[in-house]
Amino acid sequence: MDISQIESMSTAMDQMQFRSEVGTLVMKKSLDAQSEAATAIIQSIPQLPANPAIGRNINVTA
Repeated sequence: MDISQIESMSTAMDQMQFRSEVGTLVMKKSLDAQSEAATAIIQSIPQLPANPAIGRNINVTA
């Protein structure tokens, strides 16, 4: 093996590792953002009334 081939292979491996690390960081940020959005949606759900029968039944007879 020629020295230049070893050098180019090493550079290629470094670039692959860097791209992998960047991809992992981007995925982690995306998951964090989705987690925050899901938490916000869950917290925006209104609380149930004290009497659970109120607002759940519809009187369909007139």
